[in-house]
Amino acid sequence: MARGAAWHESLQGDVRALATGWSVKERKGKVFLRVRQSDQPEAAVTLPFDWIASSKGDAYTRIRNIYKLAQEQGYTLKQAAMVADGKAPRLTEKQDWPGALERFKQQKLQHGTAIKPATWEAKYLPVLTDAVAMLTSGKPPTTPADLIDRCISDPKWEPGSRTRQERARNLAQFLRHCVNREQIPVIWQPPTDLKDAIGRKPATATSQKSDELSDQQIIDLIHSLPKDDAGRRWADALKLLAELGLRPIELLHLSIKTDAKTKERFWWCGYEKRSGGGVTKARRLFPLALQADDGTLQEWKLLERWPLVLPPLQSGNGAADAIGTYLNRREGWKGLRAEQEAAGKRVSSYAFRHSYSLRGHQRGIDTGSMALAMGHSIEVHCRSYTWASESTASAAFMRAAQMIVPN
Repeated sequence: MARGAAWHESLQGDVRALATGWSVKERKGKVFLRVRQSDQPEAAVTLPFDWIASSKGDAYTRIRNIYKLAQEQGYTLKQAAMVADGKAPRLTEKQDWPGALERFKQQKLQHGTAIKPATWEAKYLPVLTDAVAMLTSGKPPTTPADLIDRCISDPKWEPGSRTRQERARNLAQFLRHCVNREQIPVIWQPPTDLKDAIGRKPATATSQKSDELSDQQIIDLIHSLPKDDAGRRWADALKLLAELGLRPIELLHLSIKTDAKTKERFWWCGYEKRSGGGVTKARRLFPLALQADDGTLQEWKLLERWPLVLPPLQSGNGAADAIGTYLNRREGWKGLRAEQEAAGKRVSSYAFRHSYSLRGHQRGIDTGSMALAMGHSIEVHCRSYTWASESTASAAFMRAAQMIVPN
């Protein structure tokens, strides 16, 4: 460099000397580093130094550190810049991620709003195993946002899907545990808003929500099932879903209790659903008998016949999947599904529960009572079933009209 050259020409010459394709210039008053190499996409990053003579020494020292991290330790330019700036941990800083995972497991199973081992195995372990494998690999992600993105970016999980939501939220829980209890550097604190990572379903996406069935459709479906022992067990399972408004998994948590005063026997569901919206507590169940189109009530005497022998529901991916697998093999269900699809509707094993909700509102049961019977909040009930809020509004205006006294 010629004597008396401007400070920025000196800095630019020093950076070019580091490696082919490395350069620096001014952008918006800051030092802007760019790397162009024939075998890689162009990369650039703005450094936190003003484009002034007094910053030259510090800027060049930072660029050398970035160069070393990128060339010798495999960081991308962006990652290397964050590590050099203290905003991400170095690869050489070993964190006990496997140990943190084991301690997080104990925390989830034994403390706070404890989850069941089956929930840990199905909902937490898969994504956390993936995350720990990435964090302990030769080229780990260097920010929590990058880690979350990599753990939920799979073509089979479309943006906005339930799986993406669960994986992102459960991984975020783990990272918060690591920062708060494992002395993992605070830069691993996950983003407070995960919406961008989870994404939204495209406008063209097909809804996975199930629609309701009419009582007559359910009755016809049950009558179409085989009349052997296996068919009768599946028929009883569907009858319980429809008459009690159950989630499929709640078939595994049914029992009968007796009122201490009246000696009345009643259905009880011991299932507790834990979700982002809170905890669904065990509850009393209230049967709503189905009514055929000719007005005949279906007297299945399920309470009197309890305990019933139900089909196997615990294998595979759970009760909903087991029911869906069975129904998909039945001609009656295939025909019903085709009929619904032709009408622009979709049915699943939850259709029986949704039909219970509609039946209750058609019979004048208020929204609060229906929500209580189905084991969720009024807010969730109205959000899930549009007829709930519509029927409540209709009843309210009818009462108001009846209160008007003519002059």
